Amino acid sequence: MSPRHNRPRGGGNPADRPEPGSGSGPGGLDRFGLEHTEEYQGEEWKVRHVAGASAAGKRYRCPGCDQEIPSGTPHLVAWPEYGGVDDRRHWHKACWNAKDRRTSRVQRSRNAPKY
Repeated sequence: MSPRHNRPRGGGNPADRPEPGSGSGPGGLDRFGLEHTEEYQGEEWKVRHVAGASAAGKRYRCPGCDQEIPSGTPHLVAWPEYGGVDDRRHWHKACWNAKDRRTSRVQRSRNAPKY
């Protein structure tokens, strides 16, 4: 058995490969939490992927499906480009991707908590 090599496969010149953390991951997103900009409801929104591990014990409610995002679940945070900290919303990734196909107002049941 040959020893394990800790270098990426695929050949090519290593200088031509993108640097880690340069925002060139799958789909143009960086897997290290850097944000990008998307358009939603006629304005620019900043979007950042969150691993969820650092939010132990915190509860968030997704505005797309009105369901709770369990603690430790990977999700994303979106806020208007010129908004403040209070404008940040935590979304399930699938809900953010389907935001344009959903109705504008999700009705919460009477027994649902309001956080």
